Amino acid sequence: MQPDILKVDSVQLSFNDRKILQDVFLQCRRGEIVGLLGRNGSGKSSLLKIIFGSLIPSYKYVSINDEYIYSGYADGRIAYLPQHNYLPHGIKISALARTMIDKLFWEEFADQQIYQKHHHKTVGQLSGGELRMLETLMIIYNKADFILLDEPFTHISPVQTEYFKPVIKACAKRKGIIITDHQYYNVLDVSDKLIVLENGCTKPINHVDELITYHYISGIK
Repeated sequence: MQPDILKVDSVQLSFNDRKILQDVFLQCRRGEIVGLLGRNGSGKSSLLKIIFGSLIPSYKYVSINDEYIYSGYADGRIAYLPQHNYLPHGIKISALARTMIDKLFWEEFADQQIYQKHHHKTVGQLSGGELRMLETLMIIYNKADFILLDEPFTHISPVQTEYFKPVIKACAKRKGIIITDHQYYNVLDVSDKLIVLENGCTKPINHVDELITYHYISGIK
């Protein structure tokens, strides 16, 4: 049986007559991690929001197994970790988790040390790094078949980042993941294939040296 395939094609997005995305194509299969790279302002977050359905472009084609997906969040097969915090305040982490986590993966999620340590707390009682870890875990272990991770490593410590890498890789055995982060070396560590956004277009990367060709690495300070 062939794995499910998320396909994104012909995305066009402009702001104030400035083209942000104009020639986009990418595929992600269940069982693989696609790393999405690009310099600041290249449209990485916008592309993830378009796939998820929270940003409407002038044109897009998003499908799963060639079935058009108008809105990923309404369909329920696509989940998105935004850069900003998304969990509501005033509710215990344990209660939030029960509404989000796939029952098939509950025990695996509940065994995570960060959840065991903080499940009785509310969002407002957590540090920024603790909250980011729990929000990421809740996206990874939810019911969606495809996971979009927008800068999961940016607001956590190097130790926490190393904790997350094997979790993300394990998740990809049953889900498809598209991940982007300014810490490109961490994206390289977990990804099965790479795509770079350059001038609104997606370019497949077959060798890390091509990141120099597309002016990505040279743009990082």
